[in-house]
Amino acid sequence: MAATAPPPPQLPASGAAATLAESTISTTLFCRVRLATPSDVPHIYKLIHQMAIYEQLTHLLSVTESSLSSTLFISDPFQSFTIFLLEVSPNPLLETQHDTNPFYKPSLQTLNMDLLINDPEQETFRSDGNDVVIAGYVLFFPHYSPFQGKPGFYVENIFVRECYRRKGFGRMLLSEVAKEAVKNGFGRVEWIVFDWNLEAIEFYEGMGAKMMQEYRFFRLTGEKLQAYGNTTN
Repeated sequence: MAATAPPPPQLPASGAAATLAESTISTTLFCRVRLATPSDVPHIYKLIHQMAIYEQLTHLLSVTESSLSSTLFISDPFQSFTIFLLEVSPNPLLETQHDTNPFYKPSLQTLNMDLLINDPEQETFRSDGNDVVIAGYVLFFPHYSPFQGKPGFYVENIFVRECYRRKGFGRMLLSEVAKEAVKNGFGRVEWIVFDWNLEAIEFYEGMGAKMMQEYRFFRLTGEKLQAYGNTTN
């Protein structure tokens, strides 16, 4: 039987072929949603600033790391202000002290993507370990619906850093809030969104959330709020 000739060596792709080959390389990203702790305040502060820039609301910012430290983490998680952080890594996530948190066991997921994510701020948002980076967060707290006769969660902020958007991370964060609501027998999870943010509106509606057209959002703040505080009966 004649010997089979060895196949010719594979030469590196070039030009359009190289671009196609690179674009079809699958990469794995390991993700973790965990409870934020006081040591995360510097990262939370930076995320809030990035969100303000995205929403063009930097003129309203007065937050400091000190004000965050003194007002967050004032009670047990889910009883007051609670923050979930989203961490990502190209390598499997090792067990940390967060895994033994009595209030919430971190949620782990693995994503397979076609393209590598180029994170120009990975040093700024580096978290536990050399290759773990914070990609986003959600801040929420309990409120009460007298019509339902049940508590619910109100989502004050949800934000995913620019290079990690449109990859399912926002859904991942909101899903964890919803799971916690169901676990506690809560009646709903709700939030507001700017009417100009059509991409976010489409995303939320795709999750099954309903836009409440009949409501208008009111806010009392600044001098108007202080005026009531200074009123004598």
